[in-house]
Amino acid sequence: MTHAGKIAGIDCGTNSIRLLIAEPVYGWLRDVHREMRIVRLGQGVDATGRFAPEALERTRAALTDYAELLVTHGVSRVRMVATSATRDAANRNEFFDMTARVLGVAVPGAVAEVITGEQEATLSFRGAVGELDSADGPFVVVDLGGGSTELVLGDAGSGVSASFSADIGCVRLTERCLHSDPPSAGEITAARGVARELLGHALQVVPVQHARSWVGVAGTMTTLAALAHGLTAYDPRVIHLSRVGFGDLVAVCDRLLGMTRAQRAALGPMHPGRVDVIGGGAIVVQELARALSERAGIGELVVSEHDILDGIALSIA
Repeated sequence: MTHAGKIAGIDCGTNSIRLLIAEPVYGWLRDVHREMRIVRLGQGVDATGRFAPEALERTRAALTDYAELLVTHGVSRVRMVATSATRDAANRNEFFDMTARVLGVAVPGAVAEVITGEQEATLSFRGAVGELDSADGPFVVVDLGGGSTELVLGDAGSGVSASFSADIGCVRLTERCLHSDPPSAGEITAARGVARELLGHALQVVPVQHARSWVGVAGTMTTLAALAHGLTAYDPRVIHLSRVGFGDLVAVCDRLLGMTRAQRAALGPMHPGRVDVIGGGAIVVQELARALSERAGIGELVVSEHDILDGIALSIA
């Protein structure tokens, strides 16, 4: 049996590194293997401007395992992209040297690339809206990561019409503002101010008032959806393309912000690597819900399990 048709996408963000091995089928992808590891590559980057040695080592270990999977599944083409933290790190060449060594063993010549916020937005949009009814557009897709948040407006047919990458995410906002356990009222207020200011820049560029649907992707969004739906364990089949009304969404965010880390860790759908940063993500989501309600009259969030990772793989299909 040959595997010549298999391709892979790797998304290396501020908080996680994810792998998708897939077979292209009639313009879309059939999953072969999908995996996520929390490596916190962006640990301290907002404060120091550099990758920490231990963060690079965690990423190397995960990527080594991914490279073995590429060989096992006979992947012939791979695209690995790095996003917010890598754009900001002064010692990013250490990251590129490491990824070239590790990936090159599996697929000769494969290297990681840093993509711009605009490219990140386009890939996220393509991955997120592929299964949605075009009649529900225009869509505003929000990819809430560890170090940045991408807002993208567009239609399923014509593609992206406006996008912006804001330097705010669950890791960055938590490290900057949320230091207590649980966060104090003053810390939450300060974090809301930072989120509102930085998202305000994005909302000046992306005319969300033209959107009919809000689509959220990435781990913060999917975790909030799982909690809003009352799941006792994370189930992507239930979460994918599910809808969460803003009342339930805001309530879940408030509940998380009032919890200690130990209480969050005890929640069934909560990945251990999100426990300490989900509060920062919750604040960003609340500010987005407020803005989209006021500007576009949108009252619910559609959550997609398909996102930039799918867009990366589709770009080489």
